Amino acid sequence: MTLERGDLAHARRVVVKVGSSSISGDNAQKIGPIVDALAAAYGRGVEVVLVSSGAIATGMPYLKLDERPSDLATQQAAAAVGQNVLIYRYQAALRAFRIVAGQVLLTAGDLENPTHRSNARRAMERLLGLRILPIVNENDTVATHEIRFGDNDRLAALVAQLVGADALVLLSDIECLYTRPPDEPGATPITRVAYGDDLHGFEFGSVVVNSVGTGGAATKVSAARLAAASGIGVLVTSADLVDQALAGAEIGTWFQPNPEPTAAPATGPVRTAVDKLVG
Repeated sequence: MTLERGDLAHARRVVVKVGSSSISGDNAQKIGPIVDALAAAYGRGVEVVLVSSGAIATGMPYLKLDERPSDLATQQAAAAVGQNVLIYRYQAALRAFRIVAGQVLLTAGDLENPTHRSNARRAMERLLGLRILPIVNENDTVATHEIRFGDNDRLAALVAQLVGADALVLLSDIECLYTRPPDEPGATPITRVAYGDDLHGFEFGSVVVNSVGTGGAATKVSAARLAAASGIGVLVTSADLVDQALAGAEIGTWFQPNPEPTAAPATGPVRTAVDKLVG
């Protein structure tokens, strides 16, 4: 039976991805509502994995940086400080629900190396079996430009494949995807993408780099198609609607999973260019 959007409330295992802009700076207080929604799903018996960006953005104020650093060493330093603070904030919000978080930091090489990949899968399976909430992020402190995932949307899709998730929820700053940037005339919402639909006529734009992170509509489409090809249903919606998303509400853009998926490859190069991902 192919998973549909309304089935999210009672899915067996769901990966949720939240971006830097949704939980850093003035939006740091949104961690609370996001955790509330995750805890509600957890209480229904859903196994939840959170992929959270935000280490560099969270660390920036402590390094007295006004914008995302461009050099690798300072990015790594900001990540080292920010990852610690970020996990503390999540655990503080989870404490009221008596849920314990487990930190999992990955590099692209971890998912390309069969032994590392197997170890990562085993660790997360054990965390889930112990009812621990895995919080996954790219290991920005040691990753280099050459071996980065490129964006955490792709990391979330690869993690969803790794743990055999039923669904992936990609949280954004807007409620759904549009046929072109939503501030342009003629932009219309996309509520559903059937598996195999041709999306090349739409204008999702290129990767957006802002003051706190990387990403954009194109990376979400690429990640959604990657996960959907493996039989994972994908919902793209706003971080402000995470509670409705996990409850199965008719919101966002739903990518129908492949009804006849093949096994995800155990290894393979991690490509970061959007034009390589969308195809």
